[in-house]
Amino acid sequence: MKFWHGLLKRLYDPTIEVRERLFVMLTTVSEIAVLFVFIGDVIFGEHIAEIAILGATLVVNPLITWIAVRKHNIKKGGILIAISVVFLIMPTVFIFGGGVDGGAVIWFAYAYVYIGLVLDGKVRHLMLGLLLLSAIAEHIAAWLCPWIIVPHSRMMCILDTLISVLVVGISVYIAIRFQNSIYLAESKRAMEEAEKVERMNRAQSRFFSNMSHEIRTPINTVLGLNEMIMRDTKSSEVMEDATNIQAAGKMLLGLINDILDMSKFESGQMTLTPVPYDIKEMLSEIVGILWMRAKDKKLEFSVNLAPDVPSELIADEVRIKQILINVVSNAIKYTEEGKVTLNVQCEKKEGDKAVIVYTVSDTGIGIKKENIPYLFDAFKRVDEEKNRYIEGTGLGLSIVKNFVDLMEGRITVNSVYTRGSTFIIEIPQRIASDVPVGEVVISGRQGISDCSIHMSGFRAPGARILIVDDNETNLMVAGKLLRDTGVQVDAVSSGRAALEKTMENVYQVIFMDHLMPEMDGIECASKIRTQTGGLSQQTPIVALTANAGPENEKLYRERGFDGYLVKPVSGAALEDELLRLLPQDMVRMTENKPGLLEESMSFMQGGVVKKPVIITTESLALIPSELSDEYDIPLIPYKIRTKDGLFRDGIDIKASGLLAYMEEHSSVSIDPPGLSEHESFFADALAVANNVIHFTASGKVSKSAVSAAREAAASFENVRVVDTGMLCAGEGVLVLQACRMAEKGMRVDEILSMISGLQKRLVNTFIMENLDYMHKSGLVSARSAGLIRSFIAHPVLMVNDGRIKLKRFYIGDKETAWRKYIDYMLRDKNRISTEFIEIAHAGFTMAQLDEICRIIREKISFERIYIDVLPATITTATGPGTLGLLYIMKDDV
Repeated sequence: MKFWHGLLKRLYDPTIEVRERLFVMLTTVSEIAVLFVFIGDVIFGEHIAEIAILGATLVVNPLITWIAVRKHNIKKGGILIAISVVFLIMPTVFIFGGGVDGGAVIWFAYAYVYIGLVLDGKVRHLMLGLLLLSAIAEHIAAWLCPWIIVPHSRMMCILDTLISVLVVGISVYIAIRFQNSIYLAESKRAMEEAEKVERMNRAQSRFFSNMSHEIRTPINTVLGLNEMIMRDTKSSEVMEDATNIQAAGKMLLGLINDILDMSKFESGQMTLTPVPYDIKEMLSEIVGILWMRAKDKKLEFSVNLAPDVPSELIADEVRIKQILINVVSNAIKYTEEGKVTLNVQCEKKEGDKAVIVYTVSDTGIGIKKENIPYLFDAFKRVDEEKNRYIEGTGLGLSIVKNFVDLMEGRITVNSVYTRGSTFIIEIPQRIASDVPVGEVVISGRQGISDCSIHMSGFRAPGARILIVDDNETNLMVAGKLLRDTGVQVDAVSSGRAALEKTMENVYQVIFMDHLMPEMDGIECASKIRTQTGGLSQQTPIVALTANAGPENEKLYRERGFDGYLVKPVSGAALEDELLRLLPQDMVRMTENKPGLLEESMSFMQGGVVKKPVIITTESLALIPSELSDEYDIPLIPYKIRTKDGLFRDGIDIKASGLLAYMEEHSSVSIDPPGLSEHESFFADALAVANNVIHFTASGKVSKSAVSAAREAAASFENVRVVDTGMLCAGEGVLVLQACRMAEKGMRVDEILSMISGLQKRLVNTFIMENLDYMHKSGLVSARSAGLIRSFIAHPVLMVNDGRIKLKRFYIGDKETAWRKYIDYMLRDKNRISTEFIEIAHAGFTMAQLDEICRIIREKISFERIYIDVLPATITTATGPGTLGLLYIMKDDV
């Protein structure tokens, strides 16, 4: 009894994995079933072989189960038992138990159930397939070779079948019932856990919301009174102290906001509130918040807004602003010298939808390649040793990533350690107004938010306002912050007192706190609206509360409030709200200080647009100079090493000069650009584009730079490296095709897909005078070069599957050889696309090239024929007298 009690306890123990419990239960049930069959076989005199196998099963299978459970390797235990069932137990029972006239046929069904429930994945499919094949093979054997089956008498057949039906039926019933009970228990437990987590999330949300509210109230007092000190003081020492207090208070406020947002993300309660907004005004506000920080660090800070961006968009403006402030603040924080730039442009439009791309670049310390995957982890700060003196919790970028994901956008990071970083944020938004922003002009006082330079933008001495808040200090702070506007301020500390005031006075604006004893702000506002004999029933009421978040703003809008300000509130925010709501005839605008306004506005610029995609390649690529200039293709140069020094291909040395040099000197080699060169090259490319597609020569040939390019690209999320599988002309054609696609506005994935198809259709071949230069470059052996030279043979090389292969050779003089070469390569005129053909050469005269063009036109009328000189790096391996042809096969080939 103790054994069975322990077994049942283990089977229903929720701490043990379901599959383990199922394995133990099925094995136990199976062993009991086998025991009954074993006893029946002994009583009714079944064949000794069947009895022996069943007896062995009663011993071996429990042992396998015990070991599997002890070793925590249920999968292997199940596989071993399944193998014994398929290859030993079932064949023995079938052959020695009467074949189709015994109970073995019924046991096949149980074997399927056992394997299906115990195993999983590919192993389950494999064993079920083997069981199926085993059953088919045994039945075919019974038909073709009936003598191998030990027959049953009529009585034995009936008894064997009856026992099998009873045992298998009960076993399957027990197995399925147990499985259902386990899954029901697990489902119930999962629901209880989910409810528990939900309760914890609600409790956490309430806690953080209450904490936010309670902390904001004293911060409102601290920052408000501190703002008054900054306005009134004439002491530089007091001003410095007050500025530090203001910065510390805002930092604490930012931390509260970050923690509150993280709690909402973790509980799944974060929502977006899309509204129409003016992108220029939003960027102006961001400038107003951040420009002074950049100025204090003597950083150059600029915001570039592309002229084609729609002027009005629909999205969650508050959250987009939060994203940009977080990223730009980080850039300023981690940059000691240089500049921080925010670029904004519209990448694509479809109907009323657009993708707005925000690019934040800095010249700061950069991010190590190994730290980039952890950049968006909550509470994680990368490179702690170097950044230990920089303030922050590590929540900012995690919140940014969560918001971008919630908006179905994308954020990527490109960084070179010690050189700076670029964050690219793509957020899809709806277009409210398709009118482009054009040249940026900022008006008003949006660029100014720093309290130390406060100046009231208006005066309204005839206006009267009411402030309702149960905290006397908050009333005092709000009244002082509005002192310079000249408005008459009445302040009361309860809803009841507010109703008394509205019976006596006409107010132009009412600022109302929410959480107050006896009567809260929502109830008070409702009563003011419906107050019999009240003098302020139509007065705009603004919620002035410590309840932060868009869900609270939505609540107040739904309850009839005309505005929403969250504590701590600044004098500028109060004045802006008054200016919006006061009757115009009561407001008299004052003169602003133009110098400061102009300085803050100077951070906004227009007309600077980064390309969505830029195509780059290396100097090995053969690109006609006029097309290279047209598409402005950046090239990273290979280097040519001679005994006289190191020269950059195409910059310091050309092919003609190299050929002349090689006539007298044999020691010439090429060096591909390395990792650091690629990193600098990609960083420069990303300064003018959001995405880079970089083409390299085949990685299967000597001196390929593809490995260095890929390693460098790992530091940049927006750099894709394409191994063209080609050399020079082939590489150049793919680059040009990609440039045309990018110019049409195709996305990166679309370009890569089209290029992949085009690679398979390119034909790239060369005929050379001999293999001497390839031998000098170490690409072929001296024996191969000598053999070709002795036969006066001109080898034809083909770039195929990324490798250079000898396709054929022609014997005779040079001119005869290249004529035969052209004839052979253009023989299938019906299969070759007539779009273009490119002729690449080294050392050919103009007369020879004219003749080559004539011969080509006689064979196929190409729309365009490009002629170009092979790059110096390729010339080192091919030598003079090299002629190459490159064209595209038709799509259906």
